Amino acid sequence: MNKNYYCVIMAGGAGTRFWPISRSKHPKQFIDILGTGKTLLQQTFDRYARLCPTENIYIVTSAEYKDITAEQLPQISESQILLEPARRNTAPCIAYANFRIQSQNPDAQIIVAPSDHIIMNETHFVDILQTGLNFVEQNDCLLTLGIKPSRPDTGYGYIQMNTDKSVNFHNDLAKVKTFTEKPNLELAQSFVDSGEFYWNSGMFIWSLKSIQNAFATHLDDIYASFSEKAELFGTDQEQEAINEIYPACRNISIDYGVMEKASNVYVLGAEFGWSDLGTWTSLYEHMDKNAELNAMSSGNILAYDVSESVIKADSEKLIVVKGLKDYIVADTKDALLICPKADEQQIKLFVNEIETKTGKKYI
Repeated sequence: MNKNYYCVIMAGGAGTRFWPISRSKHPKQFIDILGTGKTLLQQTFDRYARLCPTENIYIVTSAEYKDITAEQLPQISESQILLEPARRNTAPCIAYANFRIQSQNPDAQIIVAPSDHIIMNETHFVDILQTGLNFVEQNDCLLTLGIKPSRPDTGYGYIQMNTDKSVNFHNDLAKVKTFTEKPNLELAQSFVDSGEFYWNSGMFIWSLKSIQNAFATHLDDIYASFSEKAELFGTDQEQEAINEIYPACRNISIDYGVMEKASNVYVLGAEFGWSDLGTWTSLYEHMDKNAELNAMSSGNILAYDVSESVIKADSEKLIVVKGLKDYIVADTKDALLICPKADEQQIKLFVNEIETKTGKKYI
C-alpha cells in the first residue's frame, strides 16, 4: 500500500434523523443498523483499509465517543482517534486531521469521508478512489465525489459540473461550476433532466498541500488558530491544544467554507451503489421487503393493511400495526416514533422539541 495515502473518517455526528433508534449516547454510526454483523463505522473503516494503510486511518469523533470507537475498532491505536471537545461542523474537524497528518507526512494524499455511508459496489468504489488519488497527486486541486442522480431527490445537495471540455479531464472528471443546497422537487427535477448535476456525496480527496493552502486562503482564522499550535500536533500536548482551539472555531462546513469558494474544485462522478443512510427512507431502500413492500426488522411484527412502510424495533416486543401506507414506525424500550415517510425531515425538529420539554432523557 502507498504510505502517502491517508483517510479521515468523520464520526462525531449525533444521528438525530434516525431517532429514536439513534441516540446522542449511541448514534447511528456505532449501530449495526442494517443487520450485517458490523456497525456503520466498522464497515466504513474496512472499506478504506482496502486502499490506505491501517495506521494511516484516523477517526475524528466527539470526546464522548472515545471508548466506543476504540471498542469497535481494536485494530487501531488510541492515537488514531482524534477527539473533538465540541461539535464545530466539518471544517474544524478536517483542519484538525490536516495538522495531525502534517506532523507525520507533508506529502500525504487524503480521503475524507463520513462514517455512515453505504457502498454496495466496493470494488468499483476503490477503483474510483484510486483514480481520484492519482489525480490529486498530480494536480493542485480539491476533488469531491459526485453521485450520478437516479431521481430528483430533495434530501441531497447538488454539484453542477462545468460543461466546457477545455477545463475538464474527461466526461466524469470535471471542474465544478456551482454547488446547490437541498433544492425543492421542481428544481431537483430540472437538475436531473439537465444531465449536468451530481448528488453531493460529502466525500473528498486532496493532497495535504492543496487543502492546507485552501484553508489558509478561505478559512484563514481557523487555519491561523491551528497553525499557532502546529508544533504540538503528534505530541502529548496535542489534546490540550485542541481543547483550546476548538471553542474559538466557527461552526462551519467544509462545503460552505472552502469548496464553494475555491477556484480549483473538481468533481469525479460515478455510480457505485451509494447511499448516505441519512434518513429512514434511505434505510428503507436498503432493507429486505415483503410482498406489501414493508421493511420489518423483527419477526414479532404483525402488519394488517400496511404497505411501503419501515417498521423497526430493537426488542422482541410484539408489535401490531394496521392501516398505514408509507410510514415509519420505530420502537425502542422508552420511545416510539410513528411518522409519514414524507415528513421525515421533521424528525430533527421533533428531537429538538423533545429536548426542550424533557431534557436529555429521551435524546
